[in-house]
Amino acid sequence: MKESLVKRYTGFLGVVLLISSLNASAQKKVVLDNYYNNEISPKTNNPYHYIWSDKADSGFSQFGELFQSEGAEISMLAQEPTGSNLKGVSVYIIVDPDTPAETPKPNYMSAKDAATIAKWVKKGGVLLMMSNDMNNAEFDHFNLLAAKFGMHFNKVLLHPVINRDYEMGAYTNLPEHPLFSGLSKIYMKEVSSITCSGAAKPVLSEKGDVVMAECRYGKGYVLAIGDPWIYNEYIGHSRLPESFENMQAAKNLVKLLLSGGK
Repeated sequence: MKESLVKRYTGFLGVVLLISSLNASAQKKVVLDNYYNNEISPKTNNPYHYIWSDKADSGFSQFGELFQSEGAEISMLAQEPTGSNLKGVSVYIIVDPDTPAETPKPNYMSAKDAATIAKWVKKGGVLLMMSNDMNNAEFDHFNLLAAKFGMHFNKVLLHPVINRDYEMGAYTNLPEHPLFSGLSKIYMKEVSSITCSGAAKPVLSEKGDVVMAECRYGKGYVLAIGDPWIYNEYIGHSRLPESFENMQAAKNLVKLLLSGGK
């Protein structure tokens, strides 16, 4: 009787360990750039602005929590991307590259870096690029990377919002796409547009201006958005009226990226 129980227990333990091992190996790694976007807060002297650890309006802490709720592991990369430090990464996110006005010595995208990232995407990586308006992001070097996928961020400022007139930033003509599943209204303000060529396809447009685009590249997937869009200030309803659905859009975005753009 005791021997039978031992066998059952050890057999059950083996299954548990196997499941744990499979879960660990299947965990998606989501890496947020902190090299091209490396701003230091003048108040705290710490890194801030579109990073996981920033819990203020300017941060991506809530965006990061959505990835974690889907079982993903999040981290930041403070060095230039290489084949080595991108190995095993499922999703790589680059947001709002620095200008000299934001960082004394910005780390600019180079042709070498762009080639490294494109090679990683081609093997199956998922890349999210989010720019900003013409006054708040670096374009010339960042477009070296965008060009690899038939995209080009334009130096414009669309959808300006005056004070708290949030309806000025509303997008309601949402197409059929996994990113907008179940949605009728999102918010983005002060956005750059994207020119598409080759395999790049518009995802969201307004009055002829593309503000979100995507591209299948080899085994990988690229999504480009003309604004950081879902940082803490505008991901939920701490400021936005209840009619906006940015939080659900962010949840859809997380699932889209973790699924490889499917």
